[in-house]
Amino acid sequence: MNWYFLTFFGDSMLLLPSGIIVFAILIFSYPSLKQTTQWALLFGGIGAIVCASKLAFMGWGIGIRELDFTGFSGHSALSASIWPVMMWLLTGRFSAAVRKTAVLSGYALALLIGYSRLAIHVHSVSEVVSGLVLGFCASSAFLWLQRNVAPPALSYRKIAAALLLPIVLINNGTIAPTQGLLEFIAVSIAPIDKPFTREDMHANAPVAYNTFNSGSAQ
Repeated sequence: MNWYFLTFFGDSMLLLPSGIIVFAILIFSYPSLKQTTQWALLFGGIGAIVCASKLAFMGWGIGIRELDFTGFSGHSALSASIWPVMMWLLTGRFSAAVRKTAVLSGYALALLIGYSRLAIHVHSVSEVVSGLVLGFCASSAFLWLQRNVAPPALSYRKIAAALLLPIVLINNGTIAPTQGLLEFIAVSIAPIDKPFTREDMHANAPVAYNTFNSGSAQ
């Protein structure tokens, strides 16, 4: 299996526009803003928690060395929060069995994306598992809140339109510069000259690293 292709399904370049598509479907499908607000708070909260964990590590070395944890896996968290909800929305016009299968496929896709992060050696097990749990909590909470709400019965034309942008982005294959942006922010707000890394965490204590870098640029 091409793990690099699969991992793109969890990249911000694809998932942030997909999150906006979910937002748009909700806001135009329900007369109340209740569902839209619930989604915005849950999805936005997941993004904020992931970014905060990464900045805490990059800027101040706050991680868990024993678990090889440097922050939640963003690919895992965002995938787990978006894909089950997206599948629920896109299959609203079909039978309950089809919707249930689609939602389960969304959960399965997120699990595969999480595993792909391990397969290409960019995250530790603790980062992927915690990211998946975080994202699944958000998507499951949203779906539970809609347990008595019928999903929108989108026309085939609207379903195709909702899938058009993700398909274009998948074919383009451009990766979002999220990591570089977070590193830039970390250096800007923390008393360091370069971001703290996984190697630094295992080699030395964060205090020693920050003290060293506060006196000279690397």
